[in-house]
Amino acid sequence: MPINHRIVLDNRPQGEATVHNFKMVELPLPELKEGEVLVCHHYLSLDPYMRGRMNESKSYAAPHPLGEVMLGATVGEVVDSRHPKFKAGDQVLGMGGWQEYSVVDSNTISAGFLRKVDTTHVPLSHYLGAVGMPGVTAWYGLVKIIAPKAGETVTVSAASGAVGSAYGALAKARGCRVVGIAGGKDKCDYVVNELGFDACIDYKEHKDYISLSKALRQACPNGIDGHFENVGGMVLDAVMLRTNAFARIAVCGMIAGYDGAPLPMSNPALILVNRMKIEGFIVSEHMEVWPEALQELGTLVGTGKLRPRESVAQGLAAAPEAFLGLLKGKNFGKQLVKLV
Repeated sequence: MPINHRIVLDNRPQGEATVHNFKMVELPLPELKEGEVLVCHHYLSLDPYMRGRMNESKSYAAPHPLGEVMLGATVGEVVDSRHPKFKAGDQVLGMGGWQEYSVVDSNTISAGFLRKVDTTHVPLSHYLGAVGMPGVTAWYGLVKIIAPKAGETVTVSAASGAVGSAYGALAKARGCRVVGIAGGKDKCDYVVNELGFDACIDYKEHKDYISLSKALRQACPNGIDGHFENVGGMVLDAVMLRTNAFARIAVCGMIAGYDGAPLPMSNPALILVNRMKIEGFIVSEHMEVWPEALQELGTLVGTGKLRPRESVAQGLAAAPEAFLGLLKGKNFGKQLVKLV
């Protein structure tokens, strides 16, 4: 039988995560049962939310079990099928995890966690980024929480990443002034020159939130009406100083605090002063919007209005280092692992 290599969570981080929290194991692939599908993964998605689930502390999702394959979205090809909806050669999106192959059962298929994708106009890997969960995350935060009007100013942290880049294209399509926050000149140049943001601020040039907020004031002369938060900490503090009355903030990530350090808010009174709406969300709890969001995102990519970049690590063994680099902002665009 073919061997399947997989990476499991071996032990929980004590503070910052390291490669020693993971372990590579290999298992023979089982024979398919009736109703099952065997998928060979071509790409694995690495996403910041995985770091929170490595902890044992309470969060919006249960801690990832020790000894189990790390979770994660995958795209690939059906190798063998004993399910009537799939045949060998179908290109599919699923939640295969950090492994080379996955066996998907009929219950998982019925729940919609394995679906065919069309690569005529959208590259296969983009179904893990701009036309996948990160893109829908950007769509939900912008459309359902911030709900901007044409002419308003909106901002986003981690602007060059998979979520931020989709957010920018979606906001520009709605007639907004869009300002990004990213780390490094190269990323900011990409955000403005390729993604079409109106401005981008390099947070690495600022030692504290007061300095960053002054830069935001120049980039957002009419204040900030809506903000999408991926980072937290100093970035959120700086944005809040520039918000207008009735500003809306969609919170989807707090990567600055994923190692367990507290993230105190410097000026919480601004929530009251500006009658601000701050709402956290988990995109998997809003599956009803996915078809509409994916249709718009696919159109943006297919027409060239959204040109997402990808950082691609080679081979499953590279996944832990690539994941840790993602948490430190070393990736440029969507972080993937190429498995074939």
